[in-house]
Amino acid sequence: MRGIEQIPWLYDAVNRLAEMAGLDAWRRWLAGDARGRILELGAGTGRNLPLYPEGSRVVALEPDRGVLAAARRRAPGFSFVLGRAEHLPFRANAFETVVSGFVFCSVDDPARGLREVGRVLAPQGELRMMEHVRATGRLHARLQDTVQPMWTWMTGGCRPNRDTEQAVRDAGFVIDDTTRHADRTLRRFVAKKRVG
Repeated sequence: MRGIEQIPWLYDAVNRLAEMAGLDAWRRWLAGDARGRILELGAGTGRNLPLYPEGSRVVALEPDRGVLAAARRRAPGFSFVLGRAEHLPFRANAFETVVSGFVFCSVDDPARGLREVGRVLAPQGELRMMEHVRATGRLHARLQDTVQPMWTWMTGGCRPNRDTEQAVRDAGFVIDDTTRHADRTLRRFVAKKRVG
C-alpha cells in the first residue's frame, strides 16, 4: 500500500505545514553543520538537500523510486542512489557524516539499519539525526500504540511508537548530550560510534 510517504506531492504538502510550525529550523540544524562526504539517508523528496553548506558532497539514498525522482528534480546537482538503510550499497568508512531525518520510524529493521550506518560511517564521523520517538508519558505512549497500525498503514511505513533514540544507543553510538534537543516526542542529536 502506498501511503503519504510514497506520494511526493502529498508528502511535500504535509511537510510544508510542519515546517511553517517550526520544523524548518530543525531541518536547517540537521543539514547545516554536516561536513565531509555526506550520506543523506532516506532523502524523501529532497527537502533537506538545498540546506547543506555550499559545495557539500552529498549522496542521497531513498528506497522509493518515485520519491527519489522527486528529490532529483528538487536538487539536480546531487548524487542519488536507490536503496534501503538495512543494505547500504557503500564501502565501510565511506562517509564523514550520515544525516537521518524522520527515517528510522519507517525502516523495517532499525537495528540492522543502524549497524549499516555504523559500518559506512568513518571512525570519527557523525550521525546527525532528527526523529520522533516513543512518548515518555504512559498515556501518550499508549495512544501511540493504539494508533500505530492505522498510522503505519496510512503513512506507508511510519511507526510513531518507536524509541529510536534508545535504538541508536543500543547500536553502539554515543549521543553528544550538548547537541541533544527534545521537544515532546521530537528529538535531534549528533551521535558518534562508541570507541573500544
